[in-house]
Amino acid sequence: MVVPLTPLPPSDDGFYAINNHYLVNGPKGFSEKKILENGDLFVRIDFPGVPKYGVKTFFNPSKRAVAIFADAPKEYKYDSSHRSYGTQTGLRCGCCKISGITSHMSDGVFRLLLTKTHISQVSSCIVRGGLNQQPCTDPYDPALTGPVIQPHPCVNEGSEMAYESKQLQNGSLYVRLDMPGVPKDKFTVSVNKGKVMVTGEAPAVSHDSASRFYSGDVARLTNLADIPSRRIKTIAKNGVIRLIIPPL
Repeated sequence: MVVPLTPLPPSDDGFYAINNHYLVNGPKGFSEKKILENGDLFVRIDFPGVPKYGVKTFFNPSKRAVAIFADAPKEYKYDSSHRSYGTQTGLRCGCCKISGITSHMSDGVFRLLLTKTHISQVSSCIVRGGLNQQPCTDPYDPALTGPVIQPHPCVNEGSEMAYESKQLQNGSLYVRLDMPGVPKDKFTVSVNKGKVMVTGEAPAVSHDSASRFYSGDVARLTNLADIPSRRIKTIAKNGVIRLIIPPL
């Protein structure tokens, strides 16, 4: 028999990143924002399961924000449901408006580049001490580490969590793992002492702070025997890894 392994914090400090059980290295958080040297705003948002053309963006009437909607279809019959996402991002200052949008969706990650234009001679972008009021985030903030995994804040419908398992009638185990940014050729599945481990590498793309690496045990064979990893059916698509692990 094969049973799921509930993800547990790998250290006393908790999970490396509270947005994903399996992230062990690289930028944390469901999203990342930063101002580029030319003043453009770069935004990275994880939308696991969303295909390349599954995102729609809309200008806010003020031209200072962009509404984002994305849909991740139910790709496999054992998925609990489809997932839909919705969020908003943009400028905080009152002296600029968004003049251009460039976006790209790949491997469950949406990347957005917003260019801006000054509409006021009095700039509120710069405050005392030269600090920029534009929205920026620190993907290595210690607050993003902890003992409890957080639900995805942008999910409107469907599972908010990065892990899902289902015991099948024939004794097999179905597991869904969100590993946003991992291409279908950058993950491995192995079995050691009865434990099934998945690892994945998400290379840095565009203005990402760095690459990301995922790893973790996702299931256990009750008699601790090993099976060839080729017997495990794997489906990797849009930043989501799905496994069907057969019983012995």
